[in-house]
Amino acid sequence: MTSEEVRKSILDIIADIAPDEDLSGIQDEVKLRDQFDLDSMDFLDIVMELRKRFNLEVPEADYPQLVTMSSCVEYLTPRLKDHQPVG
Repeated sequence: MTSEEVRKSILDIIADIAPDEDLSGIQDEVKLRDQFDLDSMDFLDIVMELRKRFNLEVPEADYPQLVTMSSCVEYLTPRLKDHQPVG
């Protein structure tokens, strides 16, 4: 997957978890939890969706790498390079 495909996949996961959120104005460098009404359970749901959709384990020590859109893309792109985009 390219970084753009990874970004779209992350947006799709957030849209599934928080369907009422407007994702059109997402700021890549601002914490996702500060931009959307996401609590710690929503964050864990995002991690679980990554596992389910891509068979990707994210160690708890790496959770800080998933706080902003840009850090998510940076962390996930090399790990998903051999995956095909979902949907």
